[in-house]
Amino acid sequence: MVTEGYLAFHPSPKKPDIELPPLACDSHCHVFGPAVKFPYSPTSSYLPVDAPKQTLFERHRFLGFSRAVIVQASCHGTDNAAMVDALEAGGDAYRGIAILRDDVDAAELRWLDAAGVRGVRFNFVKRLKAQRPISVYKEIIAKVARLGWHIVVYFDAEDLAEIEPFLRTIPVPVIIDHMGRVPVAEGIKGEAFRRLACLLEDDKFWIKVSGAERLTKSGPPYGDVDEVARGLVAAAPTRVLWGTDWPHPNMKSHVPDDGVLVDHIAAIAPSAAERDKLLVDNPGRLYWENDGRHD
Repeated sequence: MVTEGYLAFHPSPKKPDIELPPLACDSHCHVFGPAVKFPYSPTSSYLPVDAPKQTLFERHRFLGFSRAVIVQASCHGTDNAAMVDALEAGGDAYRGIAILRDDVDAAELRWLDAAGVRGVRFNFVKRLKAQRPISVYKEIIAKVARLGWHIVVYFDAEDLAEIEPFLRTIPVPVIIDHMGRVPVAEGIKGEAFRRLACLLEDDKFWIKVSGAERLTKSGPPYGDVDEVARGLVAAAPTRVLWGTDWPHPNMKSHVPDDGVLVDHIAAIAPSAAERDKLLVDNPGRLYWENDGRHD
């Protein structure tokens, strides 16, 4: 397990200059530990700094978010206890995305569903060593589809061609993390963006225009990410989401200031109407209006 070189989250971010609309949703964040209560997986490729629910809730209040989606990360493996604990404390304002065991049973799925879990995450990022055989993913999909859940996928842009045939066969909505990790230096004319935009022509696919702090080459305030992010908002305006990715695991280049990230929303979605869709309407439809279910 890698412990060196990763940065802790920002202790005191700036207050955002922009005011978020009522019911704004942070559609991608995490809780880590505390390790004394929720140990990290021995198979994790990294060891994060503890980032418990209380700190997450305080950060959301400070930034102006009323709702959020907590995403299970590979450092906790398939033990979703820390995430469920946060969901239960957060009540109806919080939803969750789980990582599931290959042999997950109906009882565990009912427990997760009752807590507010509405999807399962598949990690294809090879350096994180969390990918499993496609046959396992298909078995999990068959189980969670009965609950009306969706699938969240995380991959590097160069691997999309390899996994795209599988993604197109998934019979439920598919949400793509962190702009599909499109290389921002290539912009919207690059092959990676073209392939991703083509995928988004199918209205089964959604995308998070989050992760500017990961994709940037110039650093804050992340202006080099704007072209790609705005291109994705234009490609699927009713199927885009945004999240902080707090507490920013695996960061080595800099400590992201969450207030700066929130202010960057104005560059990604310049109009109030775009921001309403990104932060309120789209996540509201996906996670609250139909309670995460899709007929």
